[in-house]
Amino acid sequence: MSGIALRNVVKRYGKGKQEVQVIHGVNAEIGAGEFVVIVGPSGCGKSTLLRMVAGLEEISGGDIAIGDRVVNELEPAQRDIAMVFQNYALYPHMSVFENMAYGLKIRKMPEAEIKARVDKAAKILELGHLLERKPRQLSGGQRQRVAMGRAIVRQPQVFLFDEPLSNLDAKLRAQTRIEIQKLHRELGITSLFVTHDQVEAMTLAQRMIVMNAGNMEQFGTPEEVYHRPASTFVASFIGSPPMNLLKEAPGGRAGAITGIRPEHLDVVASGGWQIAVDTVELLGAERLVYGRLGNEQLVVRIEENAPAPKAGDTVQVKPREDRLHWFDSGSGKRI
Repeated sequence: MSGIALRNVVKRYGKGKQEVQVIHGVNAEIGAGEFVVIVGPSGCGKSTLLRMVAGLEEISGGDIAIGDRVVNELEPAQRDIAMVFQNYALYPHMSVFENMAYGLKIRKMPEAEIKARVDKAAKILELGHLLERKPRQLSGGQRQRVAMGRAIVRQPQVFLFDEPLSNLDAKLRAQTRIEIQKLHRELGITSLFVTHDQVEAMTLAQRMIVMNAGNMEQFGTPEEVYHRPASTFVASFIGSPPMNLLKEAPGGRAGAITGIRPEHLDVVASGGWQIAVDTVELLGAERLVYGRLGNEQLVVRIEENAPAPKAGDTVQVKPREDRLHWFDSGSGKRI
């Protein structure tokens, strides 16, 4: 089992006047056995970063090390990694067993060892009863488990997941997240997992890298990223609904944007911020109140059993003082 080191990693496309830099000096140390999620919106560079670790994209600058080896010049097959993609990439004419065993067969591994590895992976992923089926006979969730099984039998130093849950429906995504967590607890293999879904990032990650336009905005635990976002970008990307970011909050600091999460605003009888309610959404165990504080929109989360305002009402909300955040209005960085 090996860690991963990203040292001032840069990626550029094109040459001369046509050159475009898409990854801007990423630095991160990922410990052996750690599960790290790279999260960000489409086009932020997260998949490009993963593909550079895999060796599927050349590095324009910096170093990537897996364990004690700098792998910049190594082919993917030499890096001792296994990838799981969002499109499963299964061979349609092969059975589940054959799909999982194929990579080992081309390495000329003994048949007994291949069977032992496939059987072990199938047991972990609860695929034992499906080993004779073809991919067309499987559900999307089962196909994704087969793709993970194919990676497991390799027994690599590093797992790389490139948005593997994107093709699944919401229920299957939640179920597969649980399976991936169990898998990591059992195998303990260093893992990098790319997603644009911040719920996946928050629930899976031991630590997470938040990417924005090729820059690493923050690297920390889900708790750190959620409760102490490093920038307005992180504050607005992580959290559903995102943090309220107010340029003109009553009592705010000069030159700073005031941040407050929806759950840290309390409806009060007096002495709070006065908001005009636009709409109220019922979400089972909670309600989201959307309103306006002057010219700015504000979202308040309240418990299901608390009195709820109606559209058109005027209510007062009070921020919890110990939950306020401030960001520089120019750079967007945390103060």
